[in-house]
Amino acid sequence: MIAHLRGRLLSKSPNQAIIDCNGVGYDVIISVATFSELPAEGAEAKLFIHTHVREDQIALFGFADMQEKRLFERLLTISGIGPKLAITVLSGISSDRLIAAIRGGDHATLTKIPGIGKKTAERVVLELKDKLDDMAVPTSGSTGPHHGPAGDDALSALVNLGYPRPVAQKAIESAIEKSPAAAQDFETLFRAAMAAIR
Repeated sequence: MIAHLRGRLLSKSPNQAIIDCNGVGYDVIISVATFSELPAEGAEAKLFIHTHVREDQIALFGFADMQEKRLFERLLTISGIGPKLAITVLSGISSDRLIAAIRGGDHATLTKIPGIGKKTAERVVLELKDKLDDMAVPTSGSTGPHHGPAGDDALSALVNLGYPRPVAQKAIESAIEKSPAAAQDFETLFRAAMAAIR
């Protein structure tokens, strides 16, 4: 199965990207969020890929970050949600807001997404509410240590890269312990946290 593509971006639109990898052009279905993260046409692009195989076709779904891909795959576990609807959901709301809505049981926000009715929204909350702990995005009101805007951004970035939240949290704390000034600057803190994880 194809899990990742890196190559020259031949073309992009809000729901499709074509990436040339060593002379082979891959047609990838993407969300609006991923579209906005892609570089200009002609530049090198990287996408995490979910390969969806059916009897009559193989479709590639691409994501700018690992968290969006994992969220897409969790949505597919819900009956009544196929890959096209899952990509529509991710185009209609940011990953962070979707996670917050599911964890908070916010049916009203979910039903505003095209293709999600009341029953589907209830199913999404019921089936995914307890399965998103590893994806939780910090908010100012969340429990656990709060290390200011730079710390929150660094935590979010590490979680988006696929590190488990507790591991990312610990790395940030250890980086701040070594150099308290790092807590003021996202880039310094992020690099120090990455070094702590390695």
